[in-house]
Amino acid sequence: MRDISRRSLLTAGLGAAAAIGMAGCGSLDSAVSGGSGSGKRADGKGEGSGAGDDDVREIGDGSTADTGEQPNQPSAPVPLEPGQTPPQFVIFSWDGAGEVGTGLFTRFLELAKDHDAAMTFFLSGLYLLPESKKSLYRPPNNAIGASDIGYLTDDHIKATLGQVRRAWLDGHEIGTHFNGHFCAGSGSVAHWTPAQWENEVDQAVSFVTEWRTNTGWTDLDPLPFDYRKELIGARTPCLLGQDNLLPTARKLGWRYDASSPGGTQIWPEKRQGLWDLPLQAIPFPGHSFEVLSMDYNILANQSKNSTQGIPSRFPAWREQAIQSYLAGFERAYRTNRAPFYIGNHFEVWNGGIYMDAVEETLKRIAGKPDVRLVSFRQFVDWLDVQDPAVLAKLRTLGVGEAPGGGWNTFFKQA
Repeated sequence: MRDISRRSLLTAGLGAAAAIGMAGCGSLDSAVSGGSGSGKRADGKGEGSGAGDDDVREIGDGSTADTGEQPNQPSAPVPLEPGQTPPQFVIFSWDGAGEVGTGLFTRFLELAKDHDAAMTFFLSGLYLLPESKKSLYRPPNNAIGASDIGYLTDDHIKATLGQVRRAWLDGHEIGTHFNGHFCAGSGSVAHWTPAQWENEVDQAVSFVTEWRTNTGWTDLDPLPFDYRKELIGARTPCLLGQDNLLPTARKLGWRYDASSPGGTQIWPEKRQGLWDLPLQAIPFPGHSFEVLSMDYNILANQSKNSTQGIPSRFPAWREQAIQSYLAGFERAYRTNRAPFYIGNHFEVWNGGIYMDAVEETLKRIAGKPDVRLVSFRQFVDWLDVQDPAVLAKLRTLGVGEAPGGGWNTFFKQA
């Protein structure tokens, strides 16, 4: 075991690797947790984990390490008081979460830091596996080493490690987007059995927890978390296969799944013991139909699935995406306060307009009264301490339905 301190982990990944930033799936897919140690900042977030500088325990081959509780977490959640207005939770999440040199991972970590936001990064396990070792990947119903999102270069794997390390230390959540991202044909994740999903999860975890063995790199610090404990939720490729994933997720002790497509803006409930947190249908300006709250789905309705549409239309499409997100937010914020989920990819589709739209949306809603920009983990931490009767009452409010007579009256009604 190497001699490594917690202090070195807290500063690792913030130099050259942190200055690169971005990745993506290249396909359809392409806050409030427990206290975090001894001290609290003025904003209520923990300054550290409470672990000493040398209290770092490397796990397995040293690819990951137990560094204590996660830094930069909000205070422990508490139940709503009688008649209290619910917070407006907004969760920004990222599928793939790889770093390929275009600056987007860094851009949004900095944005989150500036606006006291936490996010969820659904890491694709293959983004930590060198292509030279792709034979280690045995995807269900697909050829050995197959992947519909390809593999990263060694430099981009190193950059991804740096950014994932930084993201966790900044207080964000690291979930999983699994591995090969198969969305079509007989090998699609839509056809996988619970046992095959378990096999895919096992491989995703192994690629994260054994990157040092698979790469041979010994000069990089470990990821500062125990991934088997950190991993409590996922989003499937193309939002497919949730029904057969859920039994496996429950068996693994996961607490939520974010794979359900086309949900509505209402308060969530559990499916097979996990919180079901779907992408949502939101208003789409200029149209009578609604669009899914994810960058690619807005793109699909603007440039007909082309990621390189007509440049002269980019400004209007950018504004349409912004207004779509804001309409979804305002509909919940001004009525039932249902949590709002936005899915993203680190991609420069259509000139990067969707990244601009996400940034502008976050800036406009951050700081509004009762708004909490949290990760999925932090949100389910909050859900789990609420009175089930209160959550059931909240679920009676439909999309865009405000509590009659105000929240105090609403909660007093039988």
